[in-house]
Amino acid sequence: MSEKNTFTLTYRFRFPDGDEKVFPLELERKSCALVQAPRDVLPEWTKLGFCQCAHCPLKPAEHPHCPVAVSIVDVVEFFYDSQSVERVEVVVETEQRSATRKDARLFPAISSLIGIYMVSSGCPVLNKLRPMVRHHLPFADMDETIYRALSMYVLAQYFRQKQGLSADFDLRGLARIYQEINTLNLDFSRRLSSESKGEATTNALTSLDCFAQMIDFSISEAMLEDVEGLFSAYLGD
Repeated sequence: MSEKNTFTLTYRFRFPDGDEKVFPLELERKSCALVQAPRDVLPEWTKLGFCQCAHCPLKPAEHPHCPVAVSIVDVVEFFYDSQSVERVEVVVETEQRSATRKDARLFPAISSLIGIYMVSSGCPVLNKLRPMVRHHLPFADMDETIYRALSMYVLAQYFRQKQGLSADFDLRGLARIYQEINTLNLDFSRRLSSESKGEATTNALTSLDCFAQMIDFSISEAMLEDVEGLFSAYLGD
């Protein structure tokens, strides 16, 4: 039997009043591109030219709408009246496992959800993080995320070298990637805040930006020295 061409990541939000909201994200297995049914009508704030990110390479004539904005419309609309400090139970289901966080604050959970939408949306700035979506780790902390980002980037350099392309094993390019993501998060938050698109969602995006900044600051020689100790078995003769 042939393997399915897509896989699904599911986020379930269970609220204290018994209500539940499910966000199933269908993704192409090979590319991790988001598979999403088109909407007949899209709000004004999703247009590419509406507070377009300063370093966005897309052109409105070819891409009328921002792929990131389009991908998160349902999330933004559902949480429009929500508050960041609300408490929910969040269940994340992947092909490999199910993870639950009880009594979680709402905005970090939304942050994790929209992070997947954004990276898989087709945004050319965020595309380089797609390998991390393929093996999504629910509720990952900073150390886990840094390790996964480093592993992803070094493996990317191996593939580049294998194809005869220049490879960056000094990791300078990884810092640049997260600096560009930081710029995108700041610009995109202005897109949302200019239309008052919900306090919880705006704060979730701010949380993503803080995460990107922390990773950028953490990619240092001292941090790499800390990680190096884990690889002592590889470093002997």
